[in-house]
Amino acid sequence: MKQLKYVMAGAMLAGASSFAFAAGNPLSVHVLNLENGLPSPGVQVVLEQKQGDDWAQLNTGVTNEQGRITALYPEGKKLEQGTYRVTFETGEWFKKHDTETFFPEIPVIFSADASVEHYHVPLLLSPYGFSTYRGN
Repeated sequence: MKQLKYVMAGAMLAGASSFAFAAGNPLSVHVLNLENGLPSPGVQVVLEQKQGDDWAQLNTGVTNEQGRITALYPEGKKLEQGTYRVTFETGEWFKKHDTETFFPEIPVIFSADASVEHYHVPLLLSPYGFSTYRGN
């Protein structure tokens, strides 16, 4: 029982340090696998901003062992008001795990009014469904 308490405390501290790091960057993402409740490391993610009728790529990243990218917005830049698209390359991730999926990629489009310092986009993922929301 004591070991479980230490493991849980360590996980909470690790999570807290990721959130502290994320606070310096205006955008983070988190991918969790709904089938087993575990993080999804190794998911490729692309960030784009809408410019007129086109999308301009701003950055890319890969989720870490916690299924997170704590700093997806380009380093040293301030988040501008606008429309953004975060695309999770889920097809490749499922392929690496020998699992078929209906969703080869999941684009999440959102509007940022830059009224808050940080936006967080969590993705709850399964082979045939997903859910996302504005996190904090």
